[in-house]
Amino acid sequence: MNPIKREQFNANYFGYRKKGEKVQNVLEFKAKSNKLNWDTIIPLIIFHSFAIWALFTFSWANLIAAFVMWWVAGSFGIGLGYHRMLTHGGFKAPKWFEYFLTVCGTFALQSSAIKWVTTHRLHHAFTDTDKDPHSPRHDGAYWAHIGWIVRGTSQEHGEATFKKYVPDLFKDRFHVLLSKYYSVPTIILGVGLFFIGGWSMVLWAIFLRTVFGWHFTWLVNSATHIWGTRRFETRDDSTNNGLVALVTFGEGWHNNHHAQPSSARHGLAWYEFDINWIQIRLFERLGLVREVKVYKLNEQAVQQLERVA
Repeated sequence: MNPIKREQFNANYFGYRKKGEKVQNVLEFKAKSNKLNWDTIIPLIIFHSFAIWALFTFSWANLIAAFVMWWVAGSFGIGLGYHRMLTHGGFKAPKWFEYFLTVCGTFALQSSAIKWVTTHRLHHAFTDTDKDPHSPRHDGAYWAHIGWIVRGTSQEHGEATFKKYVPDLFKDRFHVLLSKYYSVPTIILGVGLFFIGGWSMVLWAIFLRTVFGWHFTWLVNSATHIWGTRRFETRDDSTNNGLVALVTFGEGWHNNHHAQPSSARHGLAWYEFDINWIQIRLFERLGLVREVKVYKLNEQAVQQLERVA
């Protein structure tokens, strides 16, 4: 089946380039740098080392704690909070629930919401160009997966960049405060886990869980721009990858997402399982979220997809 042309549909996204518009960045953002980011490398080494240590301290209680925190951080925090709500405005929530999801996102230790959203909006604005913070097209899979945080400058944003790409978050006092102290919730969580299950539970529910969460998220940056299927003919290399979707609660339906960034639903066909979308629907019925944006394939496209599947 030929990919559906992206221009058929109406995109509503911060910074999405219209047809014929040249790629420009008035801030002269450069994704790559030759300088090693030791403030990132050292924590990476520590967390991966402790994650290996955790494997020698297995218990069912530790596994359950790690699984629960993986879900809270990866799904509630990154998938729903940082990504579909804050970055793309796929739905709205009362401030208390928005802040709750944001705090959940800090547990993933992928930077503060302000920095994470800035980087991701830059990714969509310049996808698979030399200004993309983590594109495999120019620098390979390693760069897209982890190299961009080891040497990249995409997490070193200044005030001018924040004002351009995240003005909505940069003027919110709670988000600004949490951005300064975003590691504090995880420290508090670690203390609580220590009193509940000892050091071994901290190893599992903080270190091991965080390392797995990192690599699962990074697979969206790398794998879903290299391997998978393409429903939409987008200007980038995004693909739909079921395996990545499985470990990221539905974030792996990446071609769908790049075609319709503001849609809160990423899995568009019945066989594209999207846990994050199911939870958004549940929260909508409970009155916790509103103004949910949903893109739906027309019936003819769905029937064509089902015949090919």
